[in-house]
Amino acid sequence: MAIRSLTIRVLLVSTIWAALALVVTGVTISTLYRRGSERGFQDLLRAQLYNVINSVTVNDKAALSGSPQLGDLRFSQPQTGWYWIVEPIGEFKTAPLVSTSLGSGTLPIVSVDEVPFDFRYERFYTTKDSFGNSVEVAETEVVLDIDGRTARFRVAGNRAVLEADVNAFDRNLAIALSIFGLGGLGMNALAILFGLRPLDGARRSLEKIRAGESERLDGEFPREIMPLTTEMNALIESNRRIVERARMQVGNLAHSLKTPIAVLLNEARVLETPHSEVIRMQAEAMQSQVQSYLNRARIAAQRETVLARTDVEPTLERLIRVMRRLHAERVFTLDVDPPVLILAMEQQDVEETVGNLLENAARFAVSEVRIVVRAAPDGVSGPDAARKHWATIAVEDDGPGLEPDEIAYALKRGRRLDESKPGTGLGLSIVSEIVSEYQGTLSLSRGSLGGLKADLVLPVAT
Repeated sequence: MAIRSLTIRVLLVSTIWAALALVVTGVTISTLYRRGSERGFQDLLRAQLYNVINSVTVNDKAALSGSPQLGDLRFSQPQTGWYWIVEPIGEFKTAPLVSTSLGSGTLPIVSVDEVPFDFRYERFYTTKDSFGNSVEVAETEVVLDIDGRTARFRVAGNRAVLEADVNAFDRNLAIALSIFGLGGLGMNALAILFGLRPLDGARRSLEKIRAGESERLDGEFPREIMPLTTEMNALIESNRRIVERARMQVGNLAHSLKTPIAVLLNEARVLETPHSEVIRMQAEAMQSQVQSYLNRARIAAQRETVLARTDVEPTLERLIRVMRRLHAERVFTLDVDPPVLILAMEQQDVEETVGNLLENAARFAVSEVRIVVRAAPDGVSGPDAARKHWATIAVEDDGPGLEPDEIAYALKRGRRLDESKPGTGLGLSIVSEIVSEYQGTLSLSRGSLGGLKADLVLPVAT
């Protein structure tokens, strides 16, 4: 799954790179140290080898003689893995000389074909002694006298000493690199977080704009993101001008049509011809249609902008106060949870939708009208899949309610189920049209109070 946080991406990539770099660095340093230690170990064995060579001669009885003193007690302690051996080869037949540390043990010889002599006529190889020690052997062959008597000289050192030294170095290196790596990763994380703080500032400024607390991106931003903030401010300003222009054009159109339609209605009322009622009805239909489409144009102009914001609780409280004055015999209750809930709608559209529902509920209620506002759970959504946050507004009364077939009839424009009550029959259809323009939904059912329940699903500002 893609990581959507820029901070986490940078931290993850830098952490992986730093970890890989530390591992590669540690392996490289350990390898170089091992090679250097092995060269030093071989140099030590070479020096001991030449000490043995300088200490051994051929005596008058044509036998090997000499007692090398290498200054290392390990050559005199048994089974230590540190030995020296001088063996006659070729026609030279005599007893070999062996360090006391080898005793009666043996030290296998690797064939020359497997490990040949170098240009110094020396060779180094690893083998195991008869006691199980892994040893590094330095070997050469030397002519001892003018008669051509030749001997093979070998000095062996226990590789456990070398491995212990290398392992101790690796442990110390791992500790040092771990401390350095953790400190470096911490400083790297702090540097990244500090470097990305301006983006958090830009995000907070955008949140203020969406919440209606600000009209532009404010603050000091680094040179790298200053063009972005400048373009965003220009886009917001352009969007605001478009909305204002649309509102002005809608208002101009409304004013230009309002007077002619009003004249037609007045003339139709005073005329006493058979056609006056037809003229009046058509003028009222024109007035209704013009108002409906003007509302749609206005809503479409500002629906997706950051300017359409309405605080639910105070808006509904104002509507409730008006309805209590108009219908003093009814009880109106309001329940909003959470209290701070902001709809992504114009205030006049919220007032018109909920106001129409309240008016219908108050007209048919016996004694009580209830409004319940809730943040919609995850399973409730509008038809617009791009939106993620919704709220539900339920308006119900304790009146007679409607049957399922009556609900479909009531939603049609101009339909009235009870002609004895005042009204035009346009309320529910207007609510449905406004709600649909905001990608919300309107549904009718029988409520818990026994009467009609109208459920609105409306977009919430985030």
